Parts: sequence; structure tokens; C-alpha cells
Amino acid sequence: MKRKLALAATALLAATTLAACAPAESATTESGFPAEIVIGAIPNENSADLTGTYEPLIQMLEAETGAEVKLQQASDYAGIVEGLIADRVDIAFLGPFSYVIATTNEADIKPLGALAGKKGEASGYYSLGITQGGNDEVTSLADFSGKDTCFVDPGSTSGFLYPSAGLIEEGVIASGKESDVSAALKPIYAGGHDASALAVKNGDCEVGFSMQSMIEVTLPGSGELAEGDLKSVWTSEMIPGSVFAVRNSLGEETTAKLTELFTEKANADYFESQGYCTDEDCLITGEHAWGVVPATDKDYDGIRSVCTSTKSEKCQS
Repeated sequence: MKRKLALAATALLAATTLAACAPAESATTESGFPAEIVIGAIPNENSADLTGTYEPLIQMLEAETGAEVKLQQASDYAGIVEGLIADRVDIAFLGPFSYVIATTNEADIKPLGALAGKKGEASGYYSLGITQGGNDEVTSLADFSGKDTCFVDPGSTSGFLYPSAGLIEEGVIASGKESDVSAALKPIYAGGHDASALAVKNGDCEVGFSMQSMIEVTLPGSGELAEGDLKSVWTSEMIPGSVFAVRNSLGEETTAKLTELFTEKANADYFESQGYCTDEDCLITGEHAWGVVPATDKDYDGIRSVCTSTKSEKCQS
């Protein structure tokens, strides 16, 4: 039976709460790691509760480092970023946009590695611009002008930020500011990639945006989308994947060792070989990914460029 993970309440995890849970900085294991390692993570639309989805990763880290590894769960990234800045979260799992925002808000962090959905795949994904399969009047982003348009959320990388860049390039909107979006379109914020895609299918939005895997894998797999229900009229450039980031104040030697552990042993194949899990239970995080592959801060420069071009208020928050 899986042991119970150390989870915070599902409400917003404040920096003060993280501070109260923090270990003494001087306590270390025989291997030189902190005696306690705190991982901060945020649920996504695929997982409201992260219990279990980090279990094999935590087992691996405890076996390799000798540390007690705790998972702190929050309702959004703000408390986790504050925890990183205050040296009270050691490792954070962040979406690509959240990672960039963290680095622009004085979080001294760097990637340990990024998620790859399947073995052998690069870390990264795409946003699609969509409409109903039989809508012959929409063939490109230029045709989105003035239409009821489903976005995921103003803070979503693939559900708002990258689509905004595409709409700017097509001359549909002036910037990614919500006021400019509202002036050119009739935006509807669906709240999730699944909700955005299904709203377009059902005609609640004439056009919209969602991540590619939601449209091509997840919803067809659940029977909620059939072939021909939707068509794609735009594909974004590749968006870098979600990332495990470590605070640099742990020290260069420790962060180097953690980077090696994440990129070599934080994957479903290794977890299963060690008996930490079996089959689908070995897929980690709310994204149910195969594992972690190497990543650098430079990999996220594309998001920084999109932030500059869109002038999105969320890039400054």
C-alpha cells in the first residue's frame, strides 16, 4: 500500500506556511543532501489532487539522497514561487510560463529537467487554433476576428499567451493585453484545455484554442471527441515543457547531483525497475508523463520573446 505523502491543504499554500515547515539549513544527510527536501507542485486540469502521482519520484529521491522528501501542494504557483525565493521550497514543478514568471520575480532557480510525455520524445508541446469540423468560413487565425473565441485562461501558456502571439502576427489583435483582445474578439475563458475544445465542439464558441494532446489524444480517448468534430487551422511553434526547477542556494554540488538524478532516474522505466510502481502508476505529475529529460534556462527564451511581443500583463505579475 502506498504511504501517505506529506501534502498541504489544497487551498493556496502561502509562503508563511512553507516557512513554518522548513527544515534547518544545516541539517544534511551522509550524502551531503539536505535532511529534508521540499517539492512544491500545482495541480492541473488532469489532476485535482497530486497524491500518488509523485510517489515513485519521492521514493527514488529518498533512496538516492537519504533525505525525507515532502510534497507541498498549492492551488496556484504564487505561494510556491514565494517559497523558492525564501529558500523554503527546494524543488518546484512549474509550467513553462510560471517558470519564466518566477525567474523575472527574483527566484534564483534553474531547471533540473523538463517533462517528456513518452520515452524518446523531446520535451515540448503545441497549441492549436480550432473550429468545428464543418465550418468552412474559418480557415486561418485571420478569420477569428470578431468571433466568440474560447481561450483557456489569461495565465495559460498554450491557452492564451502563444495564441495571442499568433493573433498579433495575423493582425487580429494589437497586443496580448486583455483589453486589446476584448476589442478585437469576444473572448470566453473556459478554464481548462478540455473545456475550451468542447465549447468549440458544442458551438458555445465558434473558434478557440487548446493544447494539441487534449484535442488529438485525451478527448478522443475518453470518447468526448470524434473524428471530424473539430479541425485545426493554426499550430503554434513548439512550447517548452513543464519543468522541475531547483533553487540555486542549495549549492552547486547539490544541484548538480539532483540534476543527474532527475535526468537519469526520474522516469517510468527506472521507477518500475526498482519496484517503486507498476505500469500506469509510474507516470509522474498531474501530466502523467514518462519522465524527465535535460533542459536549460535558455530553452525558455521563446516564452520570454512571446511575452515581449504580446505585452501580456501576466508576464509582469
